[in-house]
Amino acid sequence: MIKYIFRRFLELLLALFLIATATFFLTAAAPGEPLVSRTMSLPQASRDAMYAKYGLDKPLMQRYVITMKGMLHGDFGESVVYEGQTLQDIIREKLPVSARLGLQSLIFGVLVGLFLGVIAAVKRDTWIDRAIVVFAVLLMSVPELVLGLVFQKYFAGTLKWFPVIGWPSGKELWLGGWKYTILPMLSGALLHIATYSRLLKTSILDVLDQDYILTARSKGLSEPKIVWSHIMRNSFIPIVTRLPVSMATCITGSFIIEKIFSIPGIAAYYIEAVSANDLSIVLGETVFIAALFIVVVFLTDILYTVVDPRIRIQGGKR
Repeated sequence: MIKYIFRRFLELLLALFLIATATFFLTAAAPGEPLVSRTMSLPQASRDAMYAKYGLDKPLMQRYVITMKGMLHGDFGESVVYEGQTLQDIIREKLPVSARLGLQSLIFGVLVGLFLGVIAAVKRDTWIDRAIVVFAVLLMSVPELVLGLVFQKYFAGTLKWFPVIGWPSGKELWLGGWKYTILPMLSGALLHIATYSRLLKTSILDVLDQDYILTARSKGLSEPKIVWSHIMRNSFIPIVTRLPVSMATCITGSFIIEKIFSIPGIAAYYIEAVSANDLSIVLGETVFIAALFIVVVFLTDILYTVVDPRIRIQGGKR
């Protein structure tokens, strides 16, 4: 177990290093100069001083070494486009916005999806099952962009039930301003509904066909005990392994939804940084998101062994 954790930790560090390296050189190779708009009207001396401030006057490999050293201390530098902004400032200001949108969508979508999945499994081969399957396929086929625009046009524009754009801030950031969050939440939750309803239904049907279910019934176990101890526990294994990844995805935000509803989240800011060739912010956010996903995958592996007793981490075999 300890050897496995140590090996995965080393793999995490190696993966982050490779991701950071690839991001640095890809961003550096992108056409355009990030300081052009800020230095266009400045005299040459001021322009040179500006480039020296951000280290853009140094050779590429020297900039790479400096950047990697700073990354080891959590210092990705100051934003080239937005003066005075650092990665820590951006995460502190914008991550909670994206996190609320993502978590609200995930919680609603997963709960509804699991409910529909159970109903579809219990009512399999009936019109209810077929209706849920068609509904799930339809939701998975329609892009978030289309859903968001449709919701915005009819529920906000035509019916005027909700604001067209906006997002709660200040004291209402986490538990207030619900009228601003409903449409963005639904736009992001529908995919979760489709995904988890199909996943749970398939898992339940697969478990029902296993021999240990027949054995449990032949031993005279009560149906509620069979359902909760055998069917539901084993059916939720795919859900447990999928949920942490979904959570990591939702926390980092959805660029499309944030753009449609003018939500000041971290995903929209990331795309702006990429477009502006803002190396420090692009690199910092990429490493942050990659680290989040790698840690989540690692924790999922550990969690998988807890929910499934058939899987054990054996130091000599993993």
